[in-house]
Amino acid sequence: MKGIILAGGLGTRLYPLTKITNKHLLPLYNKPMIYYPIESMIKSGITDIILVTGGNNSGDFLRLLGDGSELGLRRLQYIYQNREGGIAHALSLCEKHTEGQKIAVILGDNIFACSISKSAREFEKSSYGAKIFLKKVANPSEYGVARFSRKKLVGIVEKARRPPSSMAVVGIYLYDNTIFTLINTLQPSKRNELEITDVNNIYLRQKRLTYGILKGGWSDAGESIEAYNKAVDFARKLCKRPNIKLSI
Repeated sequence: MKGIILAGGLGTRLYPLTKITNKHLLPLYNKPMIYYPIESMIKSGITDIILVTGGNNSGDFLRLLGDGSELGLRRLQYIYQNREGGIAHALSLCEKHTEGQKIAVILGDNIFACSISKSAREFEKSSYGAKIFLKKVANPSEYGVARFSRKKLVGIVEKARRPPSSMAVVGIYLYDNTIFTLINTLQPSKRNELEITDVNNIYLRQKRLTYGILKGGWSDAGESIEAYNKAVDFARKLCKRPNIKLSI
């Protein structure tokens, strides 16, 4: 299984911190933010990673990470996204580099206190096309949110003013290689982006989507300055208990 970490975007919600650097290079406690998703991949047994970035500071990732070997990666590839086109657009750039394998995707500003090792192993063996993870949040209107009918997942709504539930889709996904065919069928949203929520809904309509409930803590460092500061505290707590065994 290939790993993909998405670390593009302008990070405007973290201005003025991001006026001089990519938000994924900002410090979280004692290390750069981008280290956390890389470590999550490695803990899950995924050491062949594609990093998608963009903007004026993309070269800083190469200076920081090099070929990834110092962090324990077997291979690290870089892809440049020349515009803000959404998560699905960023993934579309990775198609030829995935070599037909299933993929694990982590958003570079999402920090997790658990490993996806168990889910990744099960997904590799399964016939399902995609798996997402849900977490109850206090601000669901900021995220893609699950809609249920009689306890069955029937849809995902992106940043709804009136969210149908408090169960947000967090920034970690598992997909088979048909995702690239599905992305090619998408039309840009009102935000002029190719939405990953649209991809997930296609998988759901095809009855090829499963979901899990996220165990352990999770922090979205890119949502706002306040969220970033909470993520710093979250990272501090993680670093003080590095041997956490939670797996999803």
